Amino acid sequence: MADEPLLRTACHEWHAAHGGRIVDFAGWEMPVQYSTITEEHLAVRHAAGLFDIAHMGRLTFKGPDASRFLDSIVTNDVASLKLGQIRYALITNEAGGILDDVLVYRFESSYLLVVNASNRLKIVKWIEDHIDGFDVEFEDITVSRFMLALQGPKALEVLDPLVDTDLTDISYYYGTESSIADQAAIVSRTGYTGEDGFEVIVAADFGLSLWKTLIEQGATVGLKPAGLGCRDTLRLEAAMPLYGHELDESIDPLTAGLGFAVKLDSADFIGKSALVAAKQTGTTKKRIGLVLEGRRIAREGATVLNEGEAVGEVTSGTFSPTLEKPIAMAYVQPGCSAVGTKLTVDIRGKSISADVIKLPFYRRG
Repeated sequence: MADEPLLRTACHEWHAAHGGRIVDFAGWEMPVQYSTITEEHLAVRHAAGLFDIAHMGRLTFKGPDASRFLDSIVTNDVASLKLGQIRYALITNEAGGILDDVLVYRFESSYLLVVNASNRLKIVKWIEDHIDGFDVEFEDITVSRFMLALQGPKALEVLDPLVDTDLTDISYYYGTESSIADQAAIVSRTGYTGEDGFEVIVAADFGLSLWKTLIEQGATVGLKPAGLGCRDTLRLEAAMPLYGHELDESIDPLTAGLGFAVKLDSADFIGKSALVAAKQTGTTKKRIGLVLEGRRIAREGATVLNEGEAVGEVTSGTFSPTLEKPIAMAYVQPGCSAVGTKLTVDIRGKSISADVIKLPFYRRG
């Protein structure tokens, strides 16, 4: 059977024409960088970066049972969401393993679920397998819509003049149905970089026009187009877990340190009984942050040691452009997880000293 053709976002031609290095990411042709990862990373930290995130899955739910259905498949409390509020949650299997981490948006007549690109088809099938018996209308709008993220301290200044909503009225983890240039838009304020910023969802055929407008609008404040490369270094500095690294079906939300997104005292959801049991027995490993000596990077899979004994494994590592130090997240035995603990990481046969530090590595001032 022939491979499925890769999907392209509305801005694909623009990325290719402006030096974007295109890679296959979760079935999409996506720009990993335009200049250098460090240059784009620092633009987000000091000014603004514009990300094409149209590969992220967008799923809508309407109907009398929309809230009740979502409460049955996600770990967080959907029923208590206020109008416009957004909540981080996990979708877990019966054993409590993480199928995906998601955002749930509540609007006046619908709910929106944003899922990871690599998990979209898996989650769509999961929904289809569990939606029977609920009076709810479900639609995958990923391909028909475009989504971008504008992140950085200048993001508000760049976007606010274009939107028919006062963005200062949008609190963190809230969104609104608005318009841009008479085009319907969803504008939200969440972010995956550790900076302030906004996400915008519009019709796919308006995506390129909006992208070009924002590039032009942001030129005077130092905005740069930013690719998946710096999106990863930014999220790692902010200690945000990434599916396929810190999260997968072998990890439960409590082990991942995401207990805040698990409401065991609200509606029943798939995997709840397993997580109740896990909370009672405790976890066998914990997610930690490490700062390494020198400049060598601890990559995914590197062994973490305590006095020569293997106690865990690195899940993500990079050289932090902001801190100018190698940083990593890892899962280790609970007894080695306290802030200040001295550990080592085996990097290609060489033991590198590392300190356990409090997450996140970076917090905006």
